[in-house]
Amino acid sequence: MSEIKVKRRDLLLGLGAMAGTIAANQMLIQPVSAKTRLSGAGASFPAPLYQRWFVDYANQNSDVFVNYQSVGSGSGVRQFIAGTVDFGASDVAMKDSEIEKAKKSTRKGVVLLPMTAGSVVVAYNMPGVQLRLDRQQFVDVFLGKITNWRDLGGPNQNITIVHRSDGSGTTAVFTEHLKAISQEWDTKVGAGKTVAWPVGLGGRGNEGVTATIKQTRGAIGYVEFGFAKNNGLDTAILENKNGDFVEATFENASKSLAQVELPENLRAFVVDPVGENSYPIVTYTWILAYDKYRGKKAEALKSVLKWCLNQGQQYTKELGYIPLPSNVVTRVENEMNKISST
Repeated sequence: MSEIKVKRRDLLLGLGAMAGTIAANQMLIQPVSAKTRLSGAGASFPAPLYQRWFVDYANQNSDVFVNYQSVGSGSGVRQFIAGTVDFGASDVAMKDSEIEKAKKSTRKGVVLLPMTAGSVVVAYNMPGVQLRLDRQQFVDVFLGKITNWRDLGGPNQNITIVHRSDGSGTTAVFTEHLKAISQEWDTKVGAGKTVAWPVGLGGRGNEGVTATIKQTRGAIGYVEFGFAKNNGLDTAILENKNGDFVEATFENASKSLAQVELPENLRAFVVDPVGENSYPIVTYTWILAYDKYRGKKAEALKSVLKWCLNQGQQYTKELGYIPLPSNVVTRVENEMNKISST
């Protein structure tokens, strides 16, 4: 496998309006007079929404600014465990073993906060084709057993698979679903933030995969719904557990998420939701916080996150994410109360 490295200039051109907005936002969220600075790193899945949130919060609260780096869930979890950031972000809730590592490394407790949710879609570049995949075709495409668009109702064109090259919560969510629907996938590839892909090209972040698909005729890959929506990429209709063929829409993803019952620790994931018109690949995405901060950082972080959970929810649908139900917001705010100053 080769890895496509997209330079920042080319990436911004390839991603179009959304990436331009993100880049502009990164400059806007750094007021020179800020009194409290918070640094975060992790998932690219929610990055457009997080950047929008942090921009608008900073515009209304000039004494705090947040610098969030979209580096992928794997890197975000590692930096959080090492204590080099004020908060991390991941599309997969931390495992018990990771939480224990963070406690030992930082001597602080861990607070996991689901902040928004969304879907992972199969995006592609083949003009004039409406891609419709049953479950076996879905698996066979990403195993490299289906290699030509002719077998999917398209022209005589080779398929180029595009996947993540970095440790990724999006990859974990995507491969957990493939594992759930295929014993062959489970045996040959498995699931996780990184896997040994049988075929394909690597792109860094949802941004890199989106750009590569957009620039490569015949490409098929996976990205967060908002990246496909805001960059004009076509998305496949997928067969769900009920045998229904379901489009990637906000409404269908919301039906899937409604089936998720968050446990007391707020860690939950549905690998293969049931129900008519339920889109098959959905997930919450989490902020990873410590339970103790020095000085003003604890109150600053709680203030930012409470704003995101309430006023910030108005931006979710616009950017392709699912607003949190009010009962979930209440539970997340209660969990947030564990954060305090030392």
